Amino acid sequence: MDIRRLVSFSRTVHEQATAHREAEGASGREGVPWHALDGEAALERLGSSRDGLDGDDAARRLDEEGPNELADEEGVSPLSLLVSQFTGPLILLLFVAAGLSLAVGLLPGREPGYTDAALILLILFGNGLFGFVQDYRAEQALAALREMATPEATVRRGGSIRAVPATEVVPGDVVVLEAGDAVPADARILTAADCRADESTLTGESVPVDKAAEAVDADAALADRRSVLHAGTTVVRGRAEAVVVATAMDTELGAIADQLGQARQRETPFEIEVDRLGRRIGVGIVALILLIAAVQLFLTATDPVVVLLVAVTLAVAAVPEGLPAVVTLTLALGSRTLMERNALVRNLAVVESLGAVDYIVTDKTGTLTENRMTVTRAWLPNDRTVELGGGSAPAVTASASENGGASAAADSEAATATKPDPDPDSDPALAALLSCGARCNDTKELDGGDHRGDPTEVALVSAAADAGLDGSRDPNDRLREVPFTSERKRMSVVVDEFDAPGDGPVALVKGAPEEIVARCDRVLVDGGIEPLTDERRERVEATVTAFADDALRVLGFAYAPGADLDADDETLESGLVFLGLQGMTDPAREGVAEAVADCLDAGVRVTMATGDTPRTARAIAREVGIDADSVVTGTEVAAMDNEELGRVVEETNVFARVAPEHKVRILRALQDAGYTVAMTGDGVNDAPALGNADVGIAMGDRGTQVAQGASDVVLRDDNFVTIRDAIAEGRGIFDNIRKFVNYLLSANAGEVLVVFLGTLLGAALFPGTFASESALVITPVALLWLNLVTDGFPALALGADPKSDDVMHRPPRPRDEGVLDRRTMASILGIGVALTATGLGVFFYALDRSSDLVVAQTVLFTFLVTAELVRTQSVRLRYRLSPLSNPWLLGAVGLSLALHLVLLYTPVADLFGVVPLGLTEWGWVAGAFVPFLAANLCLVWLNDRLFAP
Repeated sequence: MDIRRLVSFSRTVHEQATAHREAEGASGREGVPWHALDGEAALERLGSSRDGLDGDDAARRLDEEGPNELADEEGVSPLSLLVSQFTGPLILLLFVAAGLSLAVGLLPGREPGYTDAALILLILFGNGLFGFVQDYRAEQALAALREMATPEATVRRGGSIRAVPATEVVPGDVVVLEAGDAVPADARILTAADCRADESTLTGESVPVDKAAEAVDADAALADRRSVLHAGTTVVRGRAEAVVVATAMDTELGAIADQLGQARQRETPFEIEVDRLGRRIGVGIVALILLIAAVQLFLTATDPVVVLLVAVTLAVAAVPEGLPAVVTLTLALGSRTLMERNALVRNLAVVESLGAVDYIVTDKTGTLTENRMTVTRAWLPNDRTVELGGGSAPAVTASASENGGASAAADSEAATATKPDPDPDSDPALAALLSCGARCNDTKELDGGDHRGDPTEVALVSAAADAGLDGSRDPNDRLREVPFTSERKRMSVVVDEFDAPGDGPVALVKGAPEEIVARCDRVLVDGGIEPLTDERRERVEATVTAFADDALRVLGFAYAPGADLDADDETLESGLVFLGLQGMTDPAREGVAEAVADCLDAGVRVTMATGDTPRTARAIAREVGIDADSVVTGTEVAAMDNEELGRVVEETNVFARVAPEHKVRILRALQDAGYTVAMTGDGVNDAPALGNADVGIAMGDRGTQVAQGASDVVLRDDNFVTIRDAIAEGRGIFDNIRKFVNYLLSANAGEVLVVFLGTLLGAALFPGTFASESALVITPVALLWLNLVTDGFPALALGADPKSDDVMHRPPRPRDEGVLDRRTMASILGIGVALTATGLGVFFYALDRSSDLVVAQTVLFTFLVTAELVRTQSVRLRYRLSPLSNPWLLGAVGLSLALHLVLLYTPVADLFGVVPLGLTEWGWVAGAFVPFLAANLCLVWLNDRLFAP
C-alpha cells in the first residue's frame, strides 16, 4: 500500500473500519451500530445476558472466533530470511568464482579446483548463517516484547466474576472494568458509574472521555460514541460493565492495524547505500576482469586457461567477503547495546540510520515528561505558595501576585523560609488542603501501596501521602458523594469529621477553581474562618493565572462544616469555606534537558509536537531546553499550504494541539527541506507518521501494537534520553562501518593491483618463470586465506570499536554523504597503491634472489597478511582512538597472525601451495614493511589537511 493512502486512511478511521468489517464478516455482527442500540438489544443480538456467558459457550465461541489478539505483521519465514543472505551482488559474484574454480576441470589436462571452491563456499555459508542468526534474533526480541504486554481481563461468566487472559475474551462476554483497567475488546456499555476512558491511543484526544450506557446516534463519529468502550483504550475513572461486541481484528483497533500495521515495507537509507555499494563493487570487478582478460588474450597472447585462473583470482581478491558479516555484526552489536539501554531495534540497518538523523520530532507526554501527574505547588489563602514535589522538603514563599498588597509584604520574611516536610500539627492549613484532596477522591489503593485511577486524583493522594497524611484518608468513612461530571466541573463527598474548624458531618469539595470559589463565602486563614472578600477573590484569580502560566493544572478545594446529608446537591455545595489551590503537572523526565542539549550540540534539532495546549507545550519545552519563542497550533498548520509550512517548520520548534494528520505534514515538510527525521509516537493514530519517518520510534510502555508495528525502533522506557543514546550509538556505528569499509576495500584494491600488475610485469620481467599456466604472483586459495585472516577477525573487531569522544560534538553528516566520502576514497586508493608498490617490490626482489616462484609467492603472501593487520590501526587514527582502546582488535590481530604462522609451519602449507620462511625471507618482509608503514602515516597526515571539516 502506498504510504500516502495511510495518511488518508487515518483521517477516515470510522469509514475504513466499517468497510473492513463489512468485507470480513459472515457472522452477522459486522456493520452493526452497537453504539445506537440499547444494552438489552445488544445482549439479545449477541445471545448473551447480564450474567455473561457460561464456560462451555465461551469455549465454543473462542474456537469459532479465534484468540482476541491483533494479527502480527506478516513476517519473513526463517527459510526466506536464510535465502536472503545469499542474494547480494558480491555474494553472487563469489558463487561464480567458485563455479569457475570447478569448471577448470572440464578443460583437457586440468583438475577441478576443489580446494578453492570449497573454501569460497565455506566462507559464503558462514557469513550467511551469521547474518541469518542476527536478523532472526531481532524478530524474536520484538515478539517477546509483545508477549510481555499480554494483559488479563475481568469477565462475568455464569453470573460469577473471574479473571481470564485478554486473548480469551469472546463476543458476548460481559467485562467488568474499573479505573486503571485496559479495555480488552470493543464493548457496548450496560452500566456505568462516573466512567471516563482515555482514548488518546485511538482518536488522539488527550482528555478522557465520559462514558455512559445511553445509546447515541447511529451516525456518531468514533470519538463521540459514548456508549462503547474500545479495545486499546483505558478506563481512568469510575467503573462499568459492558458486553463485548467485537474482538481481535474486528475491533476498531484491529481495522486500523489491518490497514497500517502490515503495510510498511521499505528499505532504510543505509540498506539502499550498502546495496548500491555492493553493486558498484560487483560491476567494477566484472569490468576489471574483462579488461585484464582482453589485455592478456590480445596483447600478451596468454593461454586462455591462465586467463581463466587470473579471473578467478581477481574475483576472490576484489570481493570483500567479510563485508556482509562485518556489517551484520556491527549493526547487531549496536542493536544489543541499544537493547541494554531500553531501545528495541526492529531492523538492524536502522541502527545506523539513527546516526544520520538531524531532526527529531517528539511528542511530550511520557517521552519528555514522566507521564505521571505530580502536585508541585500549593497556595494557601494567607497568600503563601508552597513548592511541593515527590516528598522533598517544600519551600514556602510569598505570593508574587500584585494583589498581595501589604499583607504579602508583611509575611515575606517568614514565607521565604524553607520548611521541613509538612506536619499536620505545625501547618494545619496546608494539612487541611492536602487532606481534602486525598479524601475527596476516587482512587483505589493496590497491594503494595500504589494507587490507580484518574491521574489527577492519584497525584492528589500522593501529595498528601508525601506530607505524612496517609491515615487521614479512609474510604469507608464516606457518608455521601456527588460524582464529578464535565458539566459540573466539581466533586463532593461527605465525611464524619475533618481536621478544620467546624462540626461534622463535613462536605469536602474539589474542582475547577472558578467553580469552587463561586460557591465559597468564607476562607480558612491561619486556623480561623474569615470572610472571602473581593480582594481575596482577586488574589485567587491572579494565582490561578500565574499557575497556569507555568503550565500547571489547577484545582480549588473547599469544605462545608455541618453539612446536611439530605440536602440537594446544589445546597450541599454552597456556602463553602475556601481552603486553597493545588497545581500539578507532568514533570520533565530526569536527564531529558541534558539529552536535548547534547542533541543540539550534535547539530540535531529537536521539535515538540503535542496535543496539549500551547501554554503547557511552551512551559515544558523551555524546561527541557527547546526553544519555545514561537508556538504553532495544529489549526494553523492545517491552514497553511505546503510552501508556507516549509518555511514555518524551519523556524518553529514547538507545535501544540496537533492531530495525526498535522504530524504527517510537519514530517513531510522537514523531509522536503532535506532533513533526515526521526519521529516518536505511541497511538494507533501515530502510525502514518511513524511509517513515513526516516526513523519511526514507538513507545514500548504505553505504545499500541499498531504503532510499534509501524515503527523502526521501540523505546521500552518511553524516554527521550534513550533517543539521544541511540543517535550517539548510530553515529559510532557509522564510524565503525566506514573504518572497516576503508580497511577492506583498501586491502582488496591493493590485492587486485598486485594480481593485475604482477601478472603483466612478471610476464615481461621473468618470461621463463611466468610461462607456466600456474605462474601467478599469488594463488586464489592463498588470496582466500588472506581475506579470511585479515578481513575476518580483525574487520569484525573493528565493528566493536568504541565511539570516539567527539561523536556528539560534530554536526550530522550530509544526507547525501555515503560511507565512501572523499577522504575514504582517497585513503583506499592511496593505501592500495602503497600496498601494491611495496608488495610487488618485495615479490620481485624475492624472486630474483631465490629464483623460486613459490618462495616469492610466500614472501608476498606473508607481507600482505602482516601489512593488512597493521592497517587496522591506521584506519583508526582519523578518530583519535588509542591502540589499546579496543582489546578485541588486539586479540583479533594476534589470533590472525598466529593462524598465519600455523599455516606456514605445519603440513597445511602444502594445501595452500606455500613454504616455511627462514630468517632471510622474514628480513625481506620487514624491509618492505617499513616504507608501507611510512606511507600510511603520511597519508593520514595529508588527509587531515586536505579533508579537514
